[in-house]
Amino acid sequence: MLLFTALSKRSGGVRRLVLSAAAKINLALEVLGKRPDGYHEIATVMQAVDLSDRLVLEDAEVLELRASTPDVPTDGTNLALRAARVLREAAGIERGVRITLDKRIPVAAGLGGGSTDAAAALIGLNRLWGLRWPAGRLAELAVTLGMDVPFFLRGGAALGTGRGERLEPLVGGAFALALVSPRVGASTAEIYGRVTPEMYSDGSHARQMAAALRSRRPATVARSLYNGLERVAAARHPQVHQMQAALLAAGALGAAMSGSGLTVFGVARSLDHARQLRARVSRASWECWAVRSLQGPAIRTRQYEPQGVAGLGPRRPRRA
Repeated sequence: MLLFTALSKRSGGVRRLVLSAAAKINLALEVLGKRPDGYHEIATVMQAVDLSDRLVLEDAEVLELRASTPDVPTDGTNLALRAARVLREAAGIERGVRITLDKRIPVAAGLGGGSTDAAAALIGLNRLWGLRWPAGRLAELAVTLGMDVPFFLRGGAALGTGRGERLEPLVGGAFALALVSPRVGASTAEIYGRVTPEMYSDGSHARQMAAALRSRRPATVARSLYNGLERVAAARHPQVHQMQAALLAAGALGAAMSGSGLTVFGVARSLDHARQLRARVSRASWECWAVRSLQGPAIRTRQYEPQGVAGLGPRRPRRA
């Protein structure tokens, strides 16, 4: 991680943070049953990958968000902006922020794009606003925004239970994947709403995947892939099985859908192999990436001095 020294408010400079917010895939996802609150109990193994959104946070008088693509909402439904509002209210402060979101993770794709942006807003504003909240306090706020948000405060790999918010860190190896998205979003609520009791399982797939990660062997991870929502999503979106078949035919060690879909990923032997898979399955109606698993934080923060303030340009970074 690179650290930069910021100008203080006294110098007249505008404080500015740049963050990268990584996506995740679900290597295993099981629905265990229906909860009294109407949500589903799940067991899932999540892994951060290096496909990332970019967020710029700048001091401002008000809370506002600008996005690079028109399909990203910029009102109160955006999770990053909601995170800023919730944090400001919880901290009892009147600070503002301008969030500029360069969206690279596809929307409603099962990759946690909105949740990782919310986690980035919490981490970045904790620093920008000088709150110095510990990670545990941020996590308590994160769970009110969405069940995936606490995972992105950590990153790496984790076993998630409950609604996905109870996390057990896992030690996994470095491996590469090819991601394929059909450029079509899916409603998480709709997918879960079509789950029937005969689709419930007992958590053994997630436990098996946790053990497979410890092996640090891509082939072992590939053999343990599982997503109990796949059949539900594929029934309404045949692209899921088409993308899965294409990845396997191209030579992926294994393939599965991530989250509630519709992105499908294939496990590769190496990053070069992942790039080959991406090239072999690429077509106009699909969006493809070659990515690597992330062992460190999902949110990476950089802090800059703005150019031209007090006659100074950005300072050279120092290694953390």
